[in-house]
Amino acid sequence: MTIIRAILKCIDFLSEQSGKVGKYFALVLVGVGTFETISRHFFGAPTIWSYDTLSMAGGALYLLGASYDYKMNAHTRVDLIYSQLPKRIQALIDVLASLLLFFPLMTVLLWYSATWTIKAWKTHEIMTNSFWYPIAGPYRSLMTLALALLVLQGLAQFMRDAWYLVRGQSIDSTGA
Repeated sequence: MTIIRAILKCIDFLSEQSGKVGKYFALVLVGVGTFETISRHFFGAPTIWSYDTLSMAGGALYLLGASYDYKMNAHTRVDLIYSQLPKRIQALIDVLASLLLFFPLMTVLLWYSATWTIKAWKTHEIMTNSFWYPIAGPYRSLMTLALALLVLQGLAQFMRDAWYLVRGQSIDSTGA
């Protein structure tokens, strides 16, 4: 049991670090967006790199924050009924939702993301949304890493929910 708790803590730590790194991309969004706006509207000198930078920074912010949000139970949820249910029933719903929705979707996303990343590196893919043409490999790699962290956090939450469903107590606080 100590090993399982250590693994869960390690996954939680990775998700927390992912969120800490991801939050700095909000600063990149504000900085680049401000620079582009001033450059374009006050000096008539738009940049060729701002669109791609803003797109990649926004994606990084979103994806790196996903596992942190999942750990903190901060994802958007309509829980008018769910929040009123007993904890064990909530755990049952979460286990079923993980098995039927989360894991199948994340498996497909992670598979395609990894495939896309490998292809980007092998073919030296560039992004063609603007005239800057940045290489795609680093961004695709970040997407795959962030999705893998989300899957890990999903596994950790699944383990916690399954444990609570079976034992009626939190795995993080039990003495077993």
